[in-house]
Amino acid sequence: MGDTIVKLLFSLFVLLLSVTDAWSKDVGGVTLSEQVNVDGSNETLQLNGAGIRKKFFFSIYVAALYMPEKTGDAEKIINADVTKRVLMHFVYSEVEKEKMRSGWDEGFSDNRSSDEMKVLRKRLDNFNAMFDTLHEGDVVLLDYLPSVGTRVTVRGEQKGIIPGADFNQALMSVWLGASPVTSSLKSALLGN
Repeated sequence: MGDTIVKLLFSLFVLLLSVTDAWSKDVGGVTLSEQVNVDGSNETLQLNGAGIRKKFFFSIYVAALYMPEKTGDAEKIINADVTKRVLMHFVYSEVEKEKMRSGWDEGFSDNRSSDEMKVLRKRLDNFNAMFDTLHEGDVVLLDYLPSVGTRVTVRGEQKGIIPGADFNQALMSVWLGASPVTSSLKSALLGN
């Protein structure tokens, strides 16, 4: 009888571990939820894909893309006027605010025409102003809410909202556009 109880408890423990694994995914030492609820939305978003942003040989952050439905179509994700989230969990010791800002500027300008950049410039400057130096363990949430805009949350503090679907399309292009920050991260965010 004692062996039966031990076996039953062990089986229950293994079952609980496997269920927990089904609800989360580990990427680069960061545990990501398979589903998230976004404040201000009634939708549950699915983890579309996740990967590591590397520069040279260094891991900078783990990125995760959440969508209402999984898709491997980058253009569909960029242009979809639906609730979506990009989570950035920093794993590098320190990323200075100037490097963050120049990275955003480069990512936007690499994927948008000069005319589009003129329209986006003031909003991009406002977006850049929301970022301070980031450290290992810091989390940035970029939540797009249709007809509201892109809400920026850094370390659990809401920094502001950048209006416009066009801004979010440009932001998503940083990772998923024709000139993504890295092709390996683009592929990972698309679920490949």
